Amino acid sequence: MAQTKEPDVHQKKSGNGKAQAEDSSHDIQRLNVLKTYKLYIGGKFPRTESGRYFTTNDPDGKPLANMCQGSRKDFREAVVAARKAVSGWSGSSAYLRGQILYRIAEMLEGRREQFVSELATQGIPKADAQSEVDKAIDRLVYYAGWCDKYQQVFSSVNPVSASYFNFSLCESTGVVGLIAPEESGLLGLVSGIVPIIAGGNSCIVLASSRYPLCAITLAEVLNTSDVPGGVVNILTGFRDELLTYFASHMDVNAVIYYGSETNEIQELQSNSALNVKRIIIREAADLASDTSQSPYHIIDTQEIKTTWHPVGL
Repeated sequence: MAQTKEPDVHQKKSGNGKAQAEDSSHDIQRLNVLKTYKLYIGGKFPRTESGRYFTTNDPDGKPLANMCQGSRKDFREAVVAARKAVSGWSGSSAYLRGQILYRIAEMLEGRREQFVSELATQGIPKADAQSEVDKAIDRLVYYAGWCDKYQQVFSSVNPVSASYFNFSLCESTGVVGLIAPEESGLLGLVSGIVPIIAGGNSCIVLASSRYPLCAITLAEVLNTSDVPGGVVNILTGFRDELLTYFASHMDVNAVIYYGSETNEIQELQSNSALNVKRIIIREAADLASDTSQSPYHIIDTQEIKTTWHPVGL
């Protein structure tokens, strides 16, 4: 009896299955794996001890990245790291600090497009983002030049009518807290940090919660530069939670605040009275202006120490 040839069902199914798989692959949306930006404390990138995070979005509401939400313990650990680093940093030569700041400017220049892209992604017009990055680089160079000059301008030999010399010198105040401007993701951060460390201080920074991406990217630049670990410590989080710790911590010697919120300023001034902490209030209205850079910003976190030396000894 003759056998009939059966159709190649497997071949047809295989072909149809491939087509169906190709069609379904277009329907399935790929899961977007967001980068989680960590904190920067003591030259390392730890996660927040609280395990909390917040999501930063683009202007259309699309998630861009996860940011660690810093806690009180994170702040305390940053203060410990900053206190350990301040003696070595303040003891380094002014010339060396200037060279290191210039090195940071070089590295920012090399990663310029990355910073421009991050600012633009967060909703800053590209032309404004380019201008902000360029201003940040220029500001680093500006303060690098002042590192070995501000002592000559602000120190003095005081005239006295006695048998001794009288010298007044600038010395770093120690650990400085910085509440960075909310309106600026990079330039405000650089404008606040650089005069602090140019004068030999270490700092703990609360970055902008509105434009936080550049803060940790800047930390990556600092970490691969010659800045010793602990000199700059960067936290991401919210002012309403962390502001009080900046003001009340007994081992923070000064706080620089960018903003104009009356209740925040009053809280800083009230809590800082516990250890007679210096509070410096700065406007963040026009950070791109030349008035936002000055050697007096270095002097804001300096102590003037006077020494008497007998004549003839």
